[in-house]
Amino acid sequence: MSGGPPWMPAPVCLIENAEEGLRTVESALDILRGIQQPVVVVAVVGLYRTGKSYLMNRLAGQQSGFALGSTIESKTKGIWMWCVPHPSKPGHTLLLLDTEGLGDVDKGDSKNDAWIFCLAVLLSSTLVYNSRGTIDNEALEKLHYVTELTELIRIKSASAHDEDDEEESKFVRFFPDFVWAVRDFTLERKIDGRNVSEDGYLNFALQLRKGESTKVATYNLPRQCIRNFFPARKCFTFPFPTSAKNMTNLDSMAEADLCPDFLSVAKRFCSYVFAESRVKTVQGGHKITGSRFSHLVKIYVDTINSGAVPCLENAVVAMAEIENQSAMNEGFRLYEQGMRDLSKTFPMDVGTVSAEHQRLYAMATQEFLKHSFKDDGGKYMRQLMEKVSQFYDQLITLNMEASEKLCRKLLLDLYALIAGNIQQGSYAKAGGYEIYCCDRDAMVAKYRQHDKKGMKGEEVLEEFLQEKNAEANSILMADERLTEVEKQMAEAREQARVQEQKVKAEEQRSQDLQRALEDERRSQEERMRRLEEKMEEEKKLQHEELERALESKLKEQREMMEKGFKDKAETMGQEIEQLKKEQKTNQEAKPGFLEKVFLPIAKIGSNIFSTFLQYKGMRKMFK
Repeated sequence: MSGGPPWMPAPVCLIENAEEGLRTVESALDILRGIQQPVVVVAVVGLYRTGKSYLMNRLAGQQSGFALGSTIESKTKGIWMWCVPHPSKPGHTLLLLDTEGLGDVDKGDSKNDAWIFCLAVLLSSTLVYNSRGTIDNEALEKLHYVTELTELIRIKSASAHDEDDEEESKFVRFFPDFVWAVRDFTLERKIDGRNVSEDGYLNFALQLRKGESTKVATYNLPRQCIRNFFPARKCFTFPFPTSAKNMTNLDSMAEADLCPDFLSVAKRFCSYVFAESRVKTVQGGHKITGSRFSHLVKIYVDTINSGAVPCLENAVVAMAEIENQSAMNEGFRLYEQGMRDLSKTFPMDVGTVSAEHQRLYAMATQEFLKHSFKDDGGKYMRQLMEKVSQFYDQLITLNMEASEKLCRKLLLDLYALIAGNIQQGSYAKAGGYEIYCCDRDAMVAKYRQHDKKGMKGEEVLEEFLQEKNAEANSILMADERLTEVEKQMAEAREQARVQEQKVKAEEQRSQDLQRALEDERRSQEERMRRLEEKMEEEKKLQHEELERALESKLKEQREMMEKGFKDKAETMGQEIEQLKKEQKTNQEAKPGFLEKVFLPIAKIGSNIFSTFLQYKGMRKMFK
């Protein structure tokens, strides 16, 4: 499918972890820039040497690809990516991110681990945490990175952000779904003597303790963060895939040689990820394509390297600026190319030029709306319209000049016979004026038969006949057959003929302008309709974002009430009310965007045809 991922025989490094810091890899960003499909981003994190890469290879539908190590040395450095067509969502790309193992003793920099974990959270729509053994207190203590996210991520900019507690409560709106993959699990999943599901096992491990002591607070902190930050949680417990002696050959072993129970869990894991992982979105519910994802990666890495804390709001604004500028340029490029092709056939009548202008304008608008997002003030939509307006004015002028040039040449060519007769004195005789009038009328008839005169056909004819009026009067006065009364009557008819042609020219100009204005009105209405659809689409995405967060908060509140954590439930109640208030505000929002865009556009639309008023006499007609 067009806009999908290129064939990638193996993963490539997206973010290098160099001595001087994290660094994006340009060749990997180029791959992403070519992907115009929405991306479902699955990132895996976990302690080094826990077999993270094997799961990602399974998701890619490959036995090998992401490096598997057979020693205690971590194989994956930085963040690697593999883009493949989504196996169950046509028109979507599955973007897999394998991250450097956390806790690698060779690094000696715990802050580096924190940033790797932070980037995995910021970039993914599903975060897979891979660990070994069981989910016990030690396992949760090793997941301390989740407790540090409040220091590493901001929702709003430094000048506008909420209090820390308010920021934390909003993480659930923008964070990925959370999957805990427990590898080499050997225990029975039993609680109080009864079997529980994998999800039940995870929920039990995340239960909070009551109390106000420091020890209880320390115990609850990672659990509380996982519960509050991630909108959905899922667990898979994998038994050993094979015997210990064969673990070093895991990536080369046939499925028949692997433990059936392990394969069963691996298939369920892949099926869940394929079916439930959402398209990556950013603040406002805007869906992310590969191209947008490339900007997001670079913005976050550059921010970290600058020593600042990544901010979701700032990242979205920066990404929107890049995408909207590109969308505006591409929309105008389509229009400009089409109109330049049309100008090669100038001169043309107004109807043809106006129809093609509106068709290409609609294409440019559609292209812009397809790739733009969060153009809240209509800044880039206005820029597109202004550039189209200016270019169209230039083309109208070129078309008029081409029309005038062709018409004048055509008239001179047709008039050549009459000019020759005048030079030879053919009309300087009795009855010469009548012969001259017949020749001139025949010339005008031939001129009008020419079907490609363009928009100044009648106006140029009017000017030409006006120029030849003195010549006609000279022939009339020299005609000895006519009496003075007949000459006066003929002169009056000559003036009437000139006036009649002037009226025809003005009628043509008026019809041209009215047609162009009507075409612009219909086009304006169509653009308004498309913009309203775009607004409704963005409003719907924002509603879905709030709905998911509200559903997660309500579920968590119910559990807190059931477990007797009344204070926490009340705090969540306040957060829920705030979400409901935002939902109501979003639903009642008025289309102020259209006012910002279309009031200036109305002015632009009236100026598009100002060039028509350059026609002689038009300004008087429209005053």
